[in-house]
Amino acid sequence: MGGNDDYAVSAEFYDILQAETDRRLAERRFTQAAAHARHAILDIGAGTGIVTEVLLRASSAPVHAVEPAPAMRAALLSRLAHLGADQRTRVTVHPEPVDTTGLTAVADLAVASNVIASLDPATRRATWKAIATALLPGGLLLFDPPPPALPTEAETLGKLGPVRVGPDLYSADVTRRPHRGVLRTAFTYRVEREQEVLREAREEFDQWPASPELLAEELHDQGLYLVQAPGADLVAARRPATADALRRFQHGASG
Repeated sequence: MGGNDDYAVSAEFYDILQAETDRRLAERRFTQAAAHARHAILDIGAGTGIVTEVLLRASSAPVHAVEPAPAMRAALLSRLAHLGADQRTRVTVHPEPVDTTGLTAVADLAVASNVIASLDPATRRATWKAIATALLPGGLLLFDPPPPALPTEAETLGKLGPVRVGPDLYSADVTRRPHRGVLRTAFTYRVEREQEVLREAREEFDQWPASPELLAEELHDQGLYLVQAPGADLVAARRPATADALRRFQHGASG
């Protein structure tokens, strides 16, 4: 959801190192909600299409896959090319940020996986507005929240892989550190053969912390109200379906 060179490094390594883990996570997070979608599903920041594919398999509804980064969109389209025609024909790929798609009252479910933290505050607020506009009355939004605050020092998050491809091992070290008010996460990718590093590449991504209270306020400003999420690692918000539902949300009820 940023510049045209976003993921230019990571796109090569993303699926080989993260696809299976991300698929299992997406199935746990989104399958049940997708199965209840009847009109359409909005996939914000579709990336290489792992979540998109999970949504297509779980639902018979159309899917709007929003992915502005050309490198990730190329991987997304390659994934779609290998799906059955019945699934592929239900996908519309949007190559621009969600706030410029012009989607209005089309979806009863919106998901944003590994996206919201990467948006600066102004873009995040514009994204909430676009989601609220795209959702039908009663529509549900599911997303994983940004970190609530910056860490005080650098952290090592772990290692991805190694994964073998022929004679080569692919891996990545993941670290993050506070940097001028944002959380900067660095992926250092390596390709090794017989314990010799053939290639090494690095890409960094910024994340903007936001407290739960701030997120609730921003969502409320766009007519989206927090409801019970399907998992502790997700936040859920709903657009009220009726005036009575809106009054209940405004008086603190959820559901």
